[in-house]
Amino acid sequence: MIICKSRDEIRKIGEAGQLVAQVLSKMKDLIKPGVTTEELDQFAEELILKSGATPAFKGYRGYPKSVCVEINECVVHGIPDSRRLKEGVFRF
Repeated sequence: MIICKSRDEIRKIGEAGQLVAQVLSKMKDLIKPGVTTEELDQFAEELILKSGATPAFKGYRGYPKSVCVEINECVVHGIPDSRRLKEGVFRF
């Protein structure tokens, strides 16, 4: 089923996309060995809240964090915690 969006809804979707791009761009500078996935989550949440938005992941179907951070063996929905990033290839 296709749900048609109003001009205002389309505008809001665009604004949300711009915010996501800004947050991801700023997070790139934080991604380095020694940083915990929890620190990445807290950084992203702070940026999102300061912008007047609400993290979409947080609380969705019980998800406890604002971002998903997968490290190597984790396939999907990596919940940020105290694990520290190690030297290697970072894909964003």
